[in-house]
Amino acid sequence: MRKLGEAVGVEAMSLYNHVPSKADLLDGLIDLVFGEIELPSAAVGWRPAMYERAIAIRAALKRHRWAIGLMESRTSPGSATLRHHDAVLGCLRQAGFPLALAAHAYALLDSYIYGFALQEASLPFDTGQETAELAQAMLAQFPAGEYSHLAEFTFEHVLQPGYDYGREYEYGLNLILDGLDRALRAA
Repeated sequence: MRKLGEAVGVEAMSLYNHVPSKADLLDGLIDLVFGEIELPSAAVGWRPAMYERAIAIRAALKRHRWAIGLMESRTSPGSATLRHHDAVLGCLRQAGFPLALAAHAYALLDSYIYGFALQEASLPFDTGQETAELAQAMLAQFPAGEYSHLAEFTFEHVLQPGYDYGREYEYGLNLILDGLDRALRAA
């Protein structure tokens, strides 16, 4: 609260005239982030809706890296957060997901989305060039042949032209959606 007060040019204590606590401030900030994410619509079909939702959340988390660990941790969610969760469940239920499968799908998708965003935010590189430089520097520290699978992965995949770790996100997302599609058909 002290840092926020400094940033907006007021004493920290005067912030409490507007927000009762730091928790309330965080709840409000997370609600603003959820408000930036377009609600999924059953009208386009559950799969495109969940795909676009996952892409939109990842984009929001890239803009607001501080929010990654907070998005699902708030115990007093705001109206935008609740609308978002309701729309996701509504989209899945309207598509014929039984309640238990909708719950599994929601948990699986969010675990993947937030987990990938957290991992991506903590990586020590941003560009393909930085990725290649780091990979080469790491492997150079060890005797040749000691980590053969890691070396193969690095030289035959990571160091190939056009490699972008971020593209792994959509590949994994499609695998999850494929699995959910099979589970829905089986249900």
